[in-house]
Amino acid sequence: MHIVNIHEAKTQFSKLIEAASQGEEVIIAKAGKPVAKLVPIDAQVPVRKPGALQGKIRIADDFDAPLPDDIQAAFEGN
Repeated sequence: MHIVNIHEAKTQFSKLIEAASQGEEVIIAKAGKPVAKLVPIDAQVPVRKPGALQGKIRIADDFDAPLPDDIQAAFEGN
């Protein structure tokens, strides 16, 4: 654990972020009293479960059908 004052934290912010990303906890103090803690974020990727929404989503049969001419023209700014 590393304790720094606010002024040092402002001038060494990039180094403190790097230290936190490496797993170190950085405490930021004001007038010697701890006020904030800089810690790494758990970058866990959620596990995807195929088919989890099966039966909960309905896609219309004409989902990918061409748009009517008037709506297509509106999208094109005509």
